[in-house]
Amino acid sequence: MISPATFALFLTTSAVLVLIPGPNHLYITARGLSQGRAAGLVSALGVEVGTLLHIAAAAAGLSYVIAQSATLYTIIKWAGVAYLVYLGIRAFTTGKAVEAGRPEPQPLRKVFVEGLLVNVFNPKTLLFFLALLPQFVHPESGSAALQVVVFGLTLLLLGLISDVVYALTAGALGRRLDRAARSMRYVSGVVYLGLGVLTAFTGRAFTGRE
Repeated sequence: MISPATFALFLTTSAVLVLIPGPNHLYITARGLSQGRAAGLVSALGVEVGTLLHIAAAAAGLSYVIAQSATLYTIIKWAGVAYLVYLGIRAFTTGKAVEAGRPEPQPLRKVFVEGLLVNVFNPKTLLFFLALLPQFVHPESGSAALQVVVFGLTLLLLGLISDVVYALTAGALGRRLDRAARSMRYVSGVVYLGLGVLTAFTGRAFTGRE
């Protein structure tokens, strides 16, 4: 059983990290601003489903395998960079805004999948499960896999709360910025490209082992 002191320390550490804006927050904000509250919330849900996949992988030991292979980690990292750059370029090249002045909305199912992929390929999340979370797992406290699941779900809950706040805020701002809606796709494009750059420079110390 995880000791209260260990859990409290993990909770505090995770809360601090979640409060620091990262790729997931920027993605959710871009979606909320460009397409409204519903898209922001759906993208947040997709992001946290991506967290569930990270939890499952960590509990199954796949994170350990990735941690031991700089090559595999690098492949995942640059796949994420490529995907974010693709989203940025697509935002700039998409057809002109529709009649209301907003960019043509994406189906919510597609918004969900994009949110999931952004987090699955998010090096910040990968590094959390590879480097930070294992520090709180103690063999004497019982099943390591169960501890990973408990810690992972705790992170997911904190992340979901944070994501929803970003989604609702961005959605509200998006509605108030109708007059500037024609430029929203350019804002989204800049955000996605910025995410790609941020991702490219995340975890350089880890990949530097190659």
